[in-house]
Amino acid sequence: MKDYIFFDLDGTLTDSQEGILNSLRISLALFGINLTDDEMRVFIGPPLKESFSKTMHFSPEQTEKAVAAFHEYYESKGLFENRVYDGIPAVLELLKNAGKHLAVATSKPEILAVRILEHFELAHYFDFICGSNIDETRSDKAEVIAYTMQKCGLTKKDADRIIMTGDRKNDIDGAHKNGIQAAAVLYGYGNQEEFLNAGADYIIKTVEELGTFLKNS
Repeated sequence: MKDYIFFDLDGTLTDSQEGILNSLRISLALFGINLTDDEMRVFIGPPLKESFSKTMHFSPEQTEKAVAAFHEYYESKGLFENRVYDGIPAVLELLKNAGKHLAVATSKPEILAVRILEHFELAHYFDFICGSNIDETRSDKAEVIAYTMQKCGLTKKDADRIIMTGDRKNDIDGAHKNGIQAAAVLYGYGNQEEFLNAGADYIIKTVEELGTFLKNS
């Protein structure tokens, strides 16, 4: 039985695309770069520094400058250019009533994840809200999940009690590196091909299907 359920935040609990893309536009404009929304969506999910350095091939100095500009907008406005996916509060209520332990495991800075979940009145569903440090250290998803396990008082011996729910390849990879199963959701920012290539244990189409699946897992 999976009595501990870890959730990603962006693309799993909330549709945060608007705020993230607006923040990216500002940071990329510093370098004279103008990308389409589709081109920028690859930034949603993975750690921000990783995306700037690997996707945009920025130098460490450029990456720091881009991250700083991103956060300047995001922390003041962008994090609330966001919405909870329809049905998510009902799913969380269902799982809590079923005796499940819920936690958030996100590569987003933890302090911002807490602000978002408190703003949308979702924080009380979770035993722990875990993320990266504000300087984006501990942002690798495997590290975040290991940290979440530690906060929950779990070890690798408890891996079969946990399932990670997310919408990107890094959620799946991070779960598997910790020996736990991963459920990928298609209503977020990833797609079927990405999930199959990453070896997702389960692929879930809708929020409603997710609630039923996790309750019975």
